[in-house]
Amino acid sequence: MSEENPYAITTKDLDLWYGDFQALEKVSLNIKDGIITGLIGPSGCGKTTFLRCLNRVNERYGNVRTEGTINLLGKNIYDPDVSLIELRKSVGMVFQRPNPLPISVYDNIVFGLRVHSPRIELKRSILDDAVEQALREVMLWDDLKDNLKEKATELQLEQQQKLCIARLLPLKPEIILMDEPCSALDVGATTAVEELMLTLAGKYTIVIVTHNMAQARRISHECIFMLLGEIVEHDRTEKIFLNPTNQKTSDYIEGRYG
Repeated sequence: MSEENPYAITTKDLDLWYGDFQALEKVSLNIKDGIITGLIGPSGCGKTTFLRCLNRVNERYGNVRTEGTINLLGKNIYDPDVSLIELRKSVGMVFQRPNPLPISVYDNIVFGLRVHSPRIELKRSILDDAVEQALREVMLWDDLKDNLKEKATELQLEQQQKLCIARLLPLKPEIILMDEPCSALDVGATTAVEELMLTLAGKYTIVIVTHNMAQARRISHECIFMLLGEIVEHDRTEKIFLNPTNQKTSDYIEGRYG
């Protein structure tokens, strides 16, 4: 990202409808490169819908209509020449519950490389290096290096979620989207995944949806507060939690609704 454009994601007047229901209204945002940005707000406010716009996953659902622009890394993702395959390589996603494939740890990590290189015979050494590098980056190499043939679905939940993050890395994403990635984890596993996110910040731009206000405060550098499909406030996390500009933000942070 150049100094002239410090933003990884820029949206302008983004509207989205599910049928006749408008879920997002005039969402205009600048999300900085290389930081963790938290999306907070009550259930049904549009957080996950917005997140899924960023890699156009919403288009998998019927009766969805979108207007406005989303510029990722300098290009509008709704331009007709945009490849969804390439977009989703650049913008990885982690979901609420760990969803490793029911195959080995090794094959989970190289799955994306094989899918995106169907006509290329990938050397075993390339795959081996990709697996080791990805597992090291998510701090799982020491735990799993002797168990790469183990079925991924038999790992602990914390390890499964870290593996789901590792699975994205061989494709060299620039943005990682996380939809409540700790909601199925216990306190210890949540702490471990949060520590991982903080180590990944700087290398990747991370956008995380969370209902956990303490988590948002711990790990995000900036927060976006959404309500009824609109952006109410976007600022440094410290400012959002200690001195919000909008009364609606203050009411939500203090637990008066949501």
